[in-house]
Amino acid sequence: MKDSLRQQFERLAFRLAELDTILADGAVAADMKRYRALSREQAEASGLVERYRRYQQREADLAAARELLDEPEMAEMAREEIASAQADIADLHEQLQLALIPKDPDDERNAFLEIRAGAGGDESALFAADLARMYLRFAETQGWRCETLSASESDLGGFKELVVRLEGEGVYGRMKFESGGHRVQRVPATESQGRIHTSACTVAVMPEPDEAEEIQLNPADLRIDTFRASGAGGQHVNKTDSAIRITHLPTGLVAECQDDRSQHRNKAKAMAVLAARLRDKDKNERAAKEAAQRKSLVGSGDRSDRIRTYNFPQGRLTDHRINLTLYKLDQIMNGDLGDVLAGLQAAQAAEQLAALEGRA
Repeated sequence: MKDSLRQQFERLAFRLAELDTILADGAVAADMKRYRALSREQAEASGLVERYRRYQQREADLAAARELLDEPEMAEMAREEIASAQADIADLHEQLQLALIPKDPDDERNAFLEIRAGAGGDESALFAADLARMYLRFAETQGWRCETLSASESDLGGFKELVVRLEGEGVYGRMKFESGGHRVQRVPATESQGRIHTSACTVAVMPEPDEAEEIQLNPADLRIDTFRASGAGGQHVNKTDSAIRITHLPTGLVAECQDDRSQHRNKAKAMAVLAARLRDKDKNERAAKEAAQRKSLVGSGDRSDRIRTYNFPQGRLTDHRINLTLYKLDQIMNGDLGDVLAGLQAAQAAEQLAALEGRA
């Protein structure tokens, strides 16, 4: 283990001792918010320090076993202990490295998924519908709950824009890598000459803020419009102006919701989407400043980034951020995103670990 990592664990052990002293003070419990935060920190630090001490013990065991190799009657037992200690050390080293990687506090949140048609006209809108189906099928395999908040359909059954709320365990942590530009290469249904066309969609995934952390919106900064929900007709289409569109005047950001017959509930959902968009905008601006001197592995989440290409004639998906190519496009479009997301998560972890080892 590198000295820089050992130093971090020793500092963590010192912090754990400090936390034990603080929490032993009965006065701390008077502030429950602070007490819970310190208790969580103590629990996390305790587990890591215990694992680090186990790592040190196995290092000592390994050194002792090697000293016994020169004694004939102990050599066989020493070799067995050496093999066992080396395996434990390698396993613990990997666990400790991964545990030090900073956790994104948003990973466990629910998320808003936005898909917008881009260059390519009707074909782009159809591809947006294909992406929506892919994500919804993936969500189903994860046991997540999906709620369509707004949808603008194209003439051929695609989507000009779609906003879906995804609710479940670790939604944002799994889906956050999908933000960016998605390019498709295929023969459109509208192409009579059989020529391959290229079109694109943009995807944005935003964590849903906790109510306590939601951006406070000044009513004077909002323009709220009501309109009649669009749809194919029938009993479920609103007969009143219950759909809501909210415009944040300082930024021009817009959110709308039309899935509920209640204007009040539509307004609440649209406000939640708008708050998430404003939070996402602020987060991206801060990330852009912090990343000005280096290129992020998974991109900034900027919607102009081309992150992935779906080549239908070749049955190929390529994720350009990590140079991952898979020839299983049919399965992926049916929601089999496991290999893609696992590759992105592993690449991010490797980059974070390299940065961690490069410090101090």
